Amino acid sequence: MTAKSLAYVEKLETLLQRSGIDRLDPGQQQFLRRQCLDYRFTQQELRQLSDIAVDLAMWGEQPLDQVWPDAEPGNLNPKQRRQRLLERLSDHWRQLKQGPKRYPRLPLRVAPELQRITRIEVDKERLALGSCPVASPRTRCCNLMTLDAVENCGFDCSYCSIQSFYHGDEVRFDRDFAHKLARLELDPQRSYHIGTGQSSDSLMWGNQGGVLDALLEFAWRNPNVILELKSKSKNVSHLLKAELPPNLLCTWSLNTPTLIDHEEHLTAPLEDRLQAARRLADLGVLVGFHLHPMIHYADWRQEYGALLQRLLQTFSAEEVALISLGTLTYIKPVIRQLRERRGFRSKILQMPMVESDGKLSYPREIKEQMFSFAYQSLRPWHGEVFFYLCMENPGLWRPVFGYEYASNQAFETAMMQAYRNKIAANRSAR
Repeated sequence: MTAKSLAYVEKLETLLQRSGIDRLDPGQQQFLRRQCLDYRFTQQELRQLSDIAVDLAMWGEQPLDQVWPDAEPGNLNPKQRRQRLLERLSDHWRQLKQGPKRYPRLPLRVAPELQRITRIEVDKERLALGSCPVASPRTRCCNLMTLDAVENCGFDCSYCSIQSFYHGDEVRFDRDFAHKLARLELDPQRSYHIGTGQSSDSLMWGNQGGVLDALLEFAWRNPNVILELKSKSKNVSHLLKAELPPNLLCTWSLNTPTLIDHEEHLTAPLEDRLQAARRLADLGVLVGFHLHPMIHYADWRQEYGALLQRLLQTFSAEEVALISLGTLTYIKPVIRQLRERRGFRSKILQMPMVESDGKLSYPREIKEQMFSFAYQSLRPWHGEVFFYLCMENPGLWRPVFGYEYASNQAFETAMMQAYRNKIAANRSAR
């Protein structure tokens, strides 16, 4: 072994550790170690190889050792050999991302047990009421205010970044939430749209900690507030027993059964979500639905089409206040965090990604195709239900809906007026 080879061997373990090789299973780690002795990869090249290997395992595709290209021609110098190899592996990886992903019949992973969650009570200094945390000047935003009644979520959706913001498996309830909310003074001359489904699911916890009772009392006390609860849960038992204010919107995030099974672990099945919404609508509660994120995969058109027809069959336009459309958007730290999850099995990152308003998302043509399909599928509700795009570029509105808003303020004004009209009509019909 030459002195140069010996020097590489001595620093190899450091290079491997810095590349994140420990994210791979032992067999793939050993394979990559052996290839290092042949190719002498740089740290940057090893990081690229490790990321590709992690993605292949995450997506349930053939592992790195099975897609490793045949040996490169011997007339290439070491750098050229490495470049050729990385080009071929990167091409394979890109082809998997660019093509329509296909989900297997059975989910890629077994969902973790709900018992992993630890519920704790904390004393927070102030009420967590503020602007939407994902608002951006580069996207059209409705200026929603968010009220963090609970921090962290007990569900395990593969694409969700909530858990990256909080405390691992701890779900935190503010011990004094009800009293803080009761003391909150709002401007009676101003209208407010406040949602509680940003930092946790609004319904999965029921009335633990008296949260739902406090929110309902708040809505009764402040008729100038439109209070939106957003959920992927079927847990409406407490609401069915309570006296519900007319300015309450109960909304559900919906997806196809395939995506719920593979990417929305621990959440309620689609039919259970729809039945929960139906039970509240039967009591005269206005409901709404968020198709967010819409995800592009081989059977997306057929399966979203069936979901949208189910909505039309189950609800009338008079019962539905809103339909929002959105899709996957990532910041790089969240992608990095998903790759760091041990044993994580998901196809959620198996998608074409382009820079989109400061984040990474689908190319515009895919978004326009999915959003337009959803909107046109719900044509009977046009003009009666408020449709909007969430966290999307203003330039997408006109191609999808045939109209657009000139500013966030104009969007907010139109939304609030539509909701107020719906609430007034619903109150008259009760």
